[in-house]
Amino acid sequence: MANRTASVTWQGDLMSGAGRIESVGSGAISNLDVTWPSRSEDKEGGKTSPEELIGAAHAACFCMALAHGLAQAGTPPEQLDAKAITTFIAGEGFTQVRLSVTGKVPGLDEAGFVAAAENAKENCPVSKALAGVLISLDAHLA
Repeated sequence: MANRTASVTWQGDLMSGAGRIESVGSGAISNLDVTWPSRSEDKEGGKTSPEELIGAAHAACFCMALAHGLAQAGTPPEQLDAKAITTFIAGEGFTQVRLSVTGKVPGLDEAGFVAAAENAKENCPVSKALAGVLISLDAHLA
């Protein structure tokens, strides 16, 4: 079992306030600013959003699951390049994740790669945690 921690401070109301992800237990990230506009508007401005962080976690988890599945099948990947695009709609919430992955996998054809990627998408722990969110996938060999 592994427990993870994250500490956040928020000041003010939702619309004009601001927050900061102060730290995570591992020390890997800290001092990340977050605001309502960084969450609800299509601009980046150096601030993050919960959905952006979930997207990063999802892409990492998906790659780990895909790498494991490919290795178990006897075709370990040389490299996987994944991206997650998340969508947040004010008033509706977090509605979708669009995963894309390109892989270098010697000895595997496109159909086998797509099947392995679909399996990883369905079974990685973050995908399972996001069961109420539409998750799509575009997978190709390099």
